[in-house]
Amino acid sequence: MGFTATKKMGNAVARNRAKRRLREAARRLVPIHGLAGVDYVFLARETTGTAPWAALLDDMKDALLRLAAALQPPP
Repeated sequence: MGFTATKKMGNAVARNRAKRRLREAARRLVPIHGLAGVDYVFLARETTGTAPWAALLDDMKDALLRLAAALQPPP
């Protein structure tokens, strides 16, 4: 897994906070909803550092499920 936050987000404190939140959310969700053998790169957005925790988890879960569905071969 990779985590990134650009300088557009703000200062180093804001970028690090956003990446810490992404890391914790990924730690909880990727083992459950991620696919084995897939590399994930999470990009922090301007609202990542201040978004409600439940919303952040819900958004990441939704993204992981959509990606897993897109990577599954058609029946």
